[in-house]
Amino acid sequence: MISENKIFIKGMVCNRCIAVITAELINLGLNVSEIFLGEVTFKSPINEETKQQIAQLLKNNGFQLLEDKNRQLVEQVKFIVKHGIELQMQTRSPLKFSELITSHLHKDYNTLSTLFSAYEGVTLEKHIISERICIVKNYLVTTSKSLTEISDELGYSSVSHLSRQLKSYTGHDVNYFKRMRLAVGLN
Repeated sequence: MISENKIFIKGMVCNRCIAVITAELINLGLNVSEIFLGEVTFKSPINEETKQQIAQLLKNNGFQLLEDKNRQLVEQVKFIVKHGIELQMQTRSPLKFSELITSHLHKDYNTLSTLFSAYEGVTLEKHIISERICIVKNYLVTTSKSLTEISDELGYSSVSHLSRQLKSYTGHDVNYFKRMRLAVGLN
């Protein structure tokens, strides 16, 4: 899966990151084939000198070139989790992340989960929940969507399950986040 024309990058979190890195790589005269969060594929293999230039470019922009194969795998898992959450939001149905991750990486889920925990200091399951809760908090503070609507959009089995997770992971209930929205004037 990892080839000489592919690099992995730590710290890419949004489309703006993709735009910055794309522009910088083009300025270096490199031909980018594809770029996703955490991953760049070039049209042709890159040599070690070019790889070092890329590493410096990334460092100058607050990113990091990942050369550790296990770290690359962990970053791929994070990307797949983000993709899975987006998929849940599009389909509004529950998703088995274990199946999604293993189908993309063709590796045993338990092995990936253990590796993830070793590198991130948190279980993969807790990471998935944390990513989903981050979206829930954002919705509650920036939109007028109800917890029921958010629960449906993120594929939760029930509103009460989401409510318990929100309280458990943030220490705050739904009303706290709604009060935040009202405090900043978003109705």
